[in-house]
Amino acid sequence: MSRESRAALGRQLLSFILVGGIGLVVDIALFNALRTTVLEPSLVHGGPVIAKAISTSLAILVNWIGNRLWTFRSQRRTDVLREGLEFAVVSAAGMVIALGCLWVSHYLLGYTSIIADNIATNVVGLALGTAFRFALYRWWVYSARRRNPVMAAVGTASANRPKVVVR
Repeated sequence: MSRESRAALGRQLLSFILVGGIGLVVDIALFNALRTTVLEPSLVHGGPVIAKAISTSLAILVNWIGNRLWTFRSQRRTDVLREGLEFAVVSAAGMVIALGCLWVSHYLLGYTSIIADNIATNVVGLALGTAFRFALYRWWVYSARRRNPVMAAVGTASANRPKVVVR
């Protein structure tokens, strides 16, 4: 991998982390708001898992917009619906990873405090899910190989066109 390729990957990873950070704030804030109010475990069995599913779903929407418009802007496809569905599938799989960590901690291991729930889902689940999502967004959803032929032809034609400088 060339130095330029590594630098481009580093910039893409940094923007992915920043977009994800915004989504994380949305996710954690909504999760804790729901977990401590209407979905409090003593009121609703399964409340923490339901709260996490709701908060992560909203964060997925925030992340899709940010990743489409910034992180993968040069790789996005013209078929927005298909791209959005693929992004949602990958994100949902990442959400299942975080929900699984929360479920194991809360129901299997018996760690039921709000701190334990946050560590399980927003530390362990987040780390595992983030690595999974970045890899699949990069290699499947926003892969240069999968761009629409029209989009790829336009990108190739403009890259090969000689630059004209007008003074």
